[in-house]
Amino acid sequence: MNEALFTANNVWMLVATVLVFIMHLGFASLEAGFVQRKNTVNILFKNAMIISIGLLTYCIMGFNLMYPGLNEGGFFGFSGFGLSMPEGDAGGIAYADGGYTYWTDFIFQAMFAATAATIVSGAVAERIKLESFLIFATIFVAISYPITGMWKWGGGWLNAAGFYDFAGSTLVHAVGGWGALAAIILLGARKGKYTSSGIKPIPGHSMPLAAVGVFLLWFGWFGFNGGSVLSADPVAVSLVFVTTALAASAGAIGAFIASYLLFKSHDLSMVLNGILGGLVGITAGADLMSPTEAILIGAIAGVIIPVAVVTFDRRLKLDDPVGATSVHLVCGLWGTLAVGIFGAKAGLGQLWVQLYGTLAIGAFTFAFAFGLMYLLKVTIGIRVSEEFEERGLDVSEHDMKAYGESISAEPAGYELLVK
Repeated sequence: MNEALFTANNVWMLVATVLVFIMHLGFASLEAGFVQRKNTVNILFKNAMIISIGLLTYCIMGFNLMYPGLNEGGFFGFSGFGLSMPEGDAGGIAYADGGYTYWTDFIFQAMFAATAATIVSGAVAERIKLESFLIFATIFVAISYPITGMWKWGGGWLNAAGFYDFAGSTLVHAVGGWGALAAIILLGARKGKYTSSGIKPIPGHSMPLAAVGVFLLWFGWFGFNGGSVLSADPVAVSLVFVTTALAASAGAIGAFIASYLLFKSHDLSMVLNGILGGLVGITAGADLMSPTEAILIGAIAGVIIPVAVVTFDRRLKLDDPVGATSVHLVCGLWGTLAVGIFGAKAGLGQLWVQLYGTLAIGAFTFAFAFGLMYLLKVTIGIRVSEEFEERGLDVSEHDMKAYGESISAEPAGYELLVK
C-alpha cells in the first residue's frame, strides 16, 4: 500500500467523520424547530447528551459488540470492553486494506451509533421524562444498535446471506425508526392532540430553525454516504455524492407534489421531510445506483412521506412531532428494498434477502426497544405529569427558557444546595 494513498484515504475518512458529526447539529436544529417554544431547551439538551452518550458507550462496549472479529455468519459476539489498538502497522497502514487507521474506524462508526438514538428523541419530544429517555438511549445505543449492526457490517449472518445496506437505511435509520415506534406506542400522544372533536395540530415554533436543520443534515449526509465508501476512491465517492444529492432533490419534489394533492397546500414541513426521506431512501444503495435510479428512489420516498405521516397521525393515532417514523422507518424500509429493485444488485433473490433482512432487524429492534421502554414505564415512569407538560419541559425540567426572558442565573435547585 502506497503511503500517500493511505494518507489520502485516512484524511477523507476523518473529513467524512466531521460531516457526520455536523448531522447531529442538523438533528438538534430540526427537532428544536418542530417542537413548541416551551420545549426547545429540553430537545437541545437531549441532543447534546445523545452524542456524548453515543461516543462513550461505543468506546466502552459498542464497537467491540459490532465488530467482534467472529467468523463469517455469527449472530452475536463480543471482543471485550474498551479500545485496544493493534500494535504497529496492524493498526495503521495494514488495517482495513490501507483505507484508514484503527482510530479512524472507531470514530467514524461511533458517529453513526449516536444517530439511532437521535432519531428516537424527536419522536418522543414534549412529553417524555428526561431521565427515562437518557437511560433508554444509553442502553439502546450500547446494546441493540451494535448487535444488529454486527449482523451485516460486522460479518454476521445477514452479511453471509447477501443482505446489502451500504450506509444504513436499515442498520441506522430504520433501527432508530423502530425504536421510535416502540417508544411512542407506550408513551402516548401529547396532551390535547387527539380529542373527541378531532385531531388538534400542534405546530412547531420555528420553521426557519427546522429548515436550517434539514440543510445541515443534507450537508452532513455527503459524509454519511461518501464516507461509507471506506476509502478516498475518486470514482466511488463522487458517484455516491451524485446519487445522494439527486435522491434528496427528488424527495423534495415528490413530497411537494404528493402533499399538495393530499392537502391542497404547500406544506414546508412535508418538503423538508421529503428531502430527508430521499436521503434515507438512497442510503442503502447509494453506491449501486445510476442517477436516474437515484431520482426514482428519492421521488418515491418523497411521495411516501405525506402518506406515512397521515397514516401514523390520523389512522393509527401515533403522535410523532417531527415525523421520525415516516422519514427514518418507512423510508428506511423502502430504501433497503430498493436495492433489490434498482441498481447493480436488482433481482428477485436479492429483493427477498433485503426483505427478510430488514424484517429480522426490525423484529429484534422493536422487541428490544419496546421491552426496555416498558420496563422503564413500570418502574420509574416515562411520562411527565400533565402539569409539567402544560408548563413546558424547559421550565419544568431545566428551570430555564430558550428565548431571553426568565433564564435562571443558577441551575435548578441551586438555592437549596447553598442553604
